[in-house]
Amino acid sequence: MKKFNINAIAMAIGVGICAGAIAQSMPKVQYKSANAAIAAENKAARAACGRSLSSNAKNICNAEASGREKVAKAELEAKYKPSQERSYRVHVARANSDYSVAKELCNYAAANAKHVCVKEAKAAAVGAKADALTQMKITNANQKAAETSARAIKVANEKASDARKDSVSDKNDADYALAKERCDFFSSDAKSNCVNQAKARFGKS
Repeated sequence: MKKFNINAIAMAIGVGICAGAIAQSMPKVQYKSANAAIAAENKAARAACGRSLSSNAKNICNAEASGREKVAKAELEAKYKPSQERSYRVHVARANSDYSVAKELCNYAAANAKHVCVKEAKAAAVGAKADALTQMKITNANQKAAETSARAIKVANEKASDARKDSVSDKNDADYALAKERCDFFSSDAKSNCVNQAKARFGKS
C-alpha cells in the first residue's frame, strides 16, 4: 500500500509520524495542522482515483486512499496523546486498511478462488489485530509489574530504614543501661554526676 505524502505530513507536525515511535505528545497547534494535511492528502488522492480510474480499479484506489487516511489519523492520535491503547489502534487501522484493499483485489478472482481470497485476507487481518492486542497486554503487564516492583522496593526500603532505627535505638538503650550500671561504682555526688553524664551522652531525660 502507498504511504501518505511524508513531506506534507512532516511539514505539518515538524517530524514524521511513526506508529512504532510513539513517545512524547505533540502541541495542539501541530496536531490540528497535521490533521488538516491528512484530510487534504486524502481529498487529493480520491480525486485522482476518480479522474483516471473506473470500475474495480477505482474501488481499489479509493480503498487504498481511505486506508491511508485512517492509518495516518490513528498515528496522529497516537502522537498527539501517546498511550498503549492508541498504539494498538494504529495496528488495528493498518490491519483493517489492508483487509479492505485485499477484498477489492479479490474481486479479480472468480468463484471459489474469490471466497478463498477473502477468507485469507480476513484471517490475515484477524491475526494482525490479535498480535497487536497481545503485544499491548504484554506491555501493560510489564508496566504494572515494574510499578508493583517499584512499590515493593519502596516498602522494603522503608522497613529496612525502620529496622535500622530500631536497632540504633536498642543499642543506645543497652549502652545507656551499661553506663548507668557503671555509675554504681561511685557514690553520692560522683554517682549523680556519672548518671547525668550518661543521660546527656545517650539522650535520656
